[in-house]
Amino acid sequence: MPLFRFSRLRRLLVPRTPVLRFNQTRLVSQQESRLDDAGPLACHLASRSVIRFRGPDTIKFLQGLLTNDIRPLVDIGRGGDWNTSSSSSSASYLTAPNSPLQSPSPRYAALLTPQGRFLYDLFLYRPPLPEQKLNQSGTGPGPREQEEAFTFHADVDASILDEILVCFRKYKLRSKVDIENVSEEFSCWQRFGGKLSENESIQEPEAAAVGWGGNVDQSSMSSVHASGEGWQWHRDPRLECLGFRGIFPSNIIPPLVEADKEADEQHFLLWRIERGVPEGSTEIPKCEAIPLEYNLEGLNAISFDKGCYVGQELVARTHHRGVIRKRLLPLIFTDDSGKELAQEVSPGSEVVDKDSNKKVGTVNTALGSRGMGLLKLEAALKQPSTLAIKDKTDVRVKAFRPEWWPSEWTQLQELQSVAD
Repeated sequence: MPLFRFSRLRRLLVPRTPVLRFNQTRLVSQQESRLDDAGPLACHLASRSVIRFRGPDTIKFLQGLLTNDIRPLVDIGRGGDWNTSSSSSSASYLTAPNSPLQSPSPRYAALLTPQGRFLYDLFLYRPPLPEQKLNQSGTGPGPREQEEAFTFHADVDASILDEILVCFRKYKLRSKVDIENVSEEFSCWQRFGGKLSENESIQEPEAAAVGWGGNVDQSSMSSVHASGEGWQWHRDPRLECLGFRGIFPSNIIPPLVEADKEADEQHFLLWRIERGVPEGSTEIPKCEAIPLEYNLEGLNAISFDKGCYVGQELVARTHHRGVIRKRLLPLIFTDDSGKELAQEVSPGSEVVDKDSNKKVGTVNTALGSRGMGLLKLEAALKQPSTLAIKDKTDVRVKAFRPEWWPSEWTQLQELQSVAD
């Protein structure tokens, strides 16, 4: 008998509550702010796929390629060290039911070109060890396997999955690491929404006591699935306001996903756009984007202390120079009276200063009346705004500074504004 995906079967059997039946017009209308009052919502991220890195050289291989430091992922349990073999650190694992068993938060990182331009982003997960899963009888933790200590899963852009695999394999050379497409076995999910994200010390009490090692729910992690699979929700490693993210086996429904609160991925796209958070090689142009202009350091994708990696020189030079004149900003498209205009702007549209007709930047993502664009900060944050879409001067553009931005990113523009 074929194994059906439970989520697909549930979609056929369980009717959706009307609150989440947004059509495209409603999604991008001025009612879109209702997402702040909704939640928690969950969505399957069809735009993302999963690949697996496995082998004794996995840690060294990824540490030398990615912009972020992956050593915390090796620090599973308590007090582990990334240079310590898995057999010598066995004492750090707790094997009693309902004992706090820490699981590392995923790491968000990027792979760059040798010239320091963006190629791909990924969320790197350390899969649960056998000790963190139930054994077949459900009476205790599973058996420990040496190979598990060198396995990582990565949540990557599904639209260029084959290209990503080819790229990583090109860097493999003689490294003892296998790189596999496991997107049929695993799926990526996101939990988000105003009610989920507004509390800094959010807890998931209904999930805190399921699975082996239950009663664990710190701000950086959430539930273990009761099936004993051991896969967890984790705080999104980029920003707390983005909620929780996780990789789960494709044949299970993730914990805390209710049938009447499963949203379309477009809702999460809108949630990200309103906060100025890009994702994937469409929103962060491949081979073109400078990572710091797309705010990747503020999204916890870059470590400036880890040592060498591919493309590090440009990133380090730009960072230490301390002046970034263009950044990715969230946008709202309106008419002259301030009414939001849906479906009037497409990606690639130029943003100009209506008074001088000089180019200020480019829209790279658009969904209804919202978007994101790479703009010159001096012109973009000037008040009152005089931005418009080139050749559509009746479409005004409002750019705004996200709440999560560090104040130093706009200090230069604020000083210039005071001087004027």
